[in-house]
Amino acid sequence: MNKKEVAHIRKQFKLDHDLLNIYDILNVYITKETNEVYHWERHPFELVDREKQELYMGNFKKLLTGELDQKLFELKFQEEAEEPAQVMLHQALVTGDPDEWQDLMLLLVDRMLADAKYERDMVVTFIKGQYYLPTKARNDEAEESEKNEVFAHPFILCSVNSTEKQRKTLLFDYVEREFKYNIIVDPIIKLSTPEQGFLYPSVTDNYSDVNRVLYCTGKSNFPDPHFVENVLNGERSVTALEERAIFEDIVKEITGEQMDATTLAHVYEEINRVIEVNEESHEEEPPKLDYKDVERLLTASGVEDLTTEKVERAFETIVDNKNYELKANSVMPKYTSKSIKIDTKVATISISPQDLKYVRQVNYQGRRCIMIEVDEDAVIEGFTLATENL
Repeated sequence: MNKKEVAHIRKQFKLDHDLLNIYDILNVYITKETNEVYHWERHPFELVDREKQELYMGNFKKLLTGELDQKLFELKFQEEAEEPAQVMLHQALVTGDPDEWQDLMLLLVDRMLADAKYERDMVVTFIKGQYYLPTKARNDEAEESEKNEVFAHPFILCSVNSTEKQRKTLLFDYVEREFKYNIIVDPIIKLSTPEQGFLYPSVTDNYSDVNRVLYCTGKSNFPDPHFVENVLNGERSVTALEERAIFEDIVKEITGEQMDATTLAHVYEEINRVIEVNEESHEEEPPKLDYKDVERLLTASGVEDLTTEKVERAFETIVDNKNYELKANSVMPKYTSKSIKIDTKVATISISPQDLKYVRQVNYQGRRCIMIEVDEDAVIEGFTLATENL
């Protein structure tokens, strides 16, 4: 599943969208004290109040928002799982009996409660419906409408949301003209910040892939192992944070612990070039780096005494597989939202990867210093720093 497919699905989650139909919604309330289902109810989605529908749509769209391998993870199902969730989900997907779908979803809730303890009351929401995806790349010059190029995809979506108690407040009653203490004991369901959930089935090349499920987490790079492995029976996926650490360890194994800023900047420039070429060629699959690619980009960055055998050995040492492929987007900090941190005892400096070439670690009067080349005066809290000649 790629980001374009996720984005296409996500944008359909709004009321009265002609490419989305939601048939049923099932809400399950779990209390933290007993760790049991306190209440559940199922309704046809079209009979739900419109104001509630809008809240749900916002929640589902939020659930499907985020970067792949950071907040969204496409998981393969474990092949040897007992009572596999894949069978349960597929049966729920194809059944035309709302009661059977409901019972299968409640079985999934039982899995969520097994060996898990929640710190707050939780609400698990399931919907069953159908959305549409294009069957081929659209031709913008063609006069065909989007409806003529789409194919129906039945789906099940699950969202897990926590609750919070309402704050004690003081109200003013305009009618009685008096101040009143507001006592409301009903918990608030935090629909704006889903904790986790999933979309089944996943999508591959714009076709439903019943052998995969899209797991969603509200906390970047921290998927819930219990939910992934025990509830969904999914194979564990490497997060972008873990992928970046693997890349760093491989490079350190090849070059040693130390690397000058210019070489490091060239490494990131080479990786960014790979990503840009992939985007310009409109490739659906994200670019990956194998040991040959790592050898090439390190050589282009000026790393000396490099051999293929040395790179292969580094892959085998770190990941025990010389044919392991790293996702370029995961190992590359994004210029728009992330920066590289330079950690020192005195301060932590954040800088964009493309600006690393302006950074040096130098020895001045017997002390190591960080030197950053700038084209203009540096300003701190509105004060322009005076330039000193060393």
